[in-house]
Amino acid sequence: MASKVPRKRAPKLTRKIAANDFKPYTAEDKATLAKLYTPAQLAAVEAGEAAMDPEDLAKQATFRDDPFALQYHTDLSRIDPLVDKPVRAPEENYDPKLRYKSEDEIAEDFVTFVRDLPEDATRLDYMKFIDNMRLTVGKEEAERNPRSSMAPEIPKGLQALQQRKIKPGEVDVDPAMKRLMRQTGFSLDDIKRFRVKNLVVHRVQNQTKMGKRQSMYYLTIAGNGKGLLGIGEGKSAESEDARKQAHYAAIRNLQPIPRYEDRTIFGDVKAKFGAVELELMTRPPGFGIRCQAYIFEMCRFAGISDLAARVTRSRNPMNTIKATLQALLSQKLPDEVARGLGKKLVDVRKVYYGGNV
Repeated sequence: MASKVPRKRAPKLTRKIAANDFKPYTAEDKATLAKLYTPAQLAAVEAGEAAMDPEDLAKQATFRDDPFALQYHTDLSRIDPLVDKPVRAPEENYDPKLRYKSEDEIAEDFVTFVRDLPEDATRLDYMKFIDNMRLTVGKEEAERNPRSSMAPEIPKGLQALQQRKIKPGEVDVDPAMKRLMRQTGFSLDDIKRFRVKNLVVHRVQNQTKMGKRQSMYYLTIAGNGKGLLGIGEGKSAESEDARKQAHYAAIRNLQPIPRYEDRTIFGDVKAKFGAVELELMTRPPGFGIRCQAYIFEMCRFAGISDLAARVTRSRNPMNTIKATLQALLSQKLPDEVARGLGKKLVDVRKVYYGGNV
């Protein structure tokens, strides 16, 4: 049992210690040790103690004064529930003759299992055999619940109280990123591959009875260049917090953008958001992206390479970005048009030109 007492230094020996000062093992002591160790191990213990200097044996019963000494007094023979970990497996589970089965013994167990299988055997019987198969010869408790000098694992209820150590080369992920990974299903590597850019950054003020409250505003877009596009907004008193908030929101709001031939849109589309009115127009291969900067960046992140755009009335940056996303998502796909007209969708290029056009 552990008890808090100050550590003491090892007392100095006033005379030389001889081997006669230590009592030899009695027959009763040897009988007790024989339950825990094999004869070869007992012989090794006796040979080791005979080879040790008697003065070293005398110092073992004193308090240590080195930097690695325990901060409390204990003989380590009992487990303190407040300091140590839970109770280990009993000593009776130890089997000194325990050994692994040979390949022939494992094959014999499998043959016995196949021989005793019932006629209506299922896969569940094989799974039970794999789970309950013994891999050692000896006490069953020595394999199922072995006795070990190492402390058992911390109970599940207390694992949250233990501070997790970061392994070398491991990246510590913040809680907001973990929550984003759970919500989207993307891994950390997938999120790092997305292209992210801040299109609108400015400071805003909110007039309250306590005065003007300033904060930073971010509008961010994210995409993979292969048909995924999303926008996110973030506002906070700290610039870094607002940027992260917009960054994670853009990845969370990723949506698939329909693309014709993976380069342009399906026909001309119009959209209106607030006072912004714009029109996106499809273009032939090699035309490029000819539009204002905000629409250009959104098309590049979505993987659109041929497009023209015209923005009328207001040119507010935030509304322009939102109107562009609204227009890209409101495209009419050919199969939807065919279904609405009650017609069948036929690829004319494949039928008449063999897919060469």
